[in-house]
Amino acid sequence: MTNVVSTYENILDCAQNLIVSGGYNGFSYADISDVVGIRKASIHHHFPSKVDLVQTLVSRYRQDAETGIAEIERNVTNPIEQLRTYSDHWATCISDGSRPFCVCALLAGELPLLPPEVAVEVKGYFRVLSGWMARAFDRASQQGIIDISRTSEVEAELFMATVHGAMLSARAYGDTNKFSLIMSATFDALKPKR
Repeated sequence: MTNVVSTYENILDCAQNLIVSGGYNGFSYADISDVVGIRKASIHHHFPSKVDLVQTLVSRYRQDAETGIAEIERNVTNPIEQLRTYSDHWATCISDGSRPFCVCALLAGELPLLPPEVAVEVKGYFRVLSGWMARAFDRASQQGIIDISRTSEVEAELFMATVHGAMLSARAYGDTNKFSLIMSATFDALKPKR
């Protein structure tokens, strides 16, 4: 049974890497077959269609994000430091190449072209992420850590757009330090007003 789970996870991991490299339409089961070293029929056994595969991948990605958020909340009490921990996670992933871009951010750019089943999962990921960020901004404002003039929901959307935009800048310039530079300036702007 371990071998089946391993193959299943290897297919998902490979699909994620291929999506980050070339988008939803930038890969096929033949590409996965070549990378993972299995027949296309084996991929179809686990995921009858590409829609099934990517829908499962995005669902797993959202669940991983929820697990990561819960871990951050358990280990970091200051809400702005929680957001910084999230940002630092991405800085590390971009720098070491382990996850150079958020797969959901990339798929969001293709939303009008995605199958509805995949689009629903992508939107779900963004709802989870922005909801958590809004709660963090709300707590930070209530605790007097920061002074915000907009709603916490708007602050969350701005922050999330900045994180994904910083990823895009790092990719566009081929400079992983761009992400940290942008995020550092973003956190500097979150300091409480005196």
